[in-house]
Amino acid sequence: MKSSKEEIVEWCRHYLANLLSVSIETVDPDADFDRLGVDSALAVSLLIDVEEHYGVDLPPEALFENPSINAVAAYLHAQITENVAQA
Repeated sequence: MKSSKEEIVEWCRHYLANLLSVSIETVDPDADFDRLGVDSALAVSLLIDVEEHYGVDLPPEALFENPSINAVAAYLHAQITENVAQA
């Protein structure tokens, strides 16, 4: 699956808005996950669904190393691009 960084950001924003029961406008893609109210259980849910949706293995430490939606989207986009290049 080929996705732009912007598409990944929007998918993550929609996902977290739904998970947190807030409007998408309140989900700042530059805010740290803890500031958004994402605890470890929600982070695991995000990891699992991102892996299923994008077919990319996302190790748990990736969320700590990339603690915002924009950072995770950049990481995922790089992984997807690398996987496509290797295919």
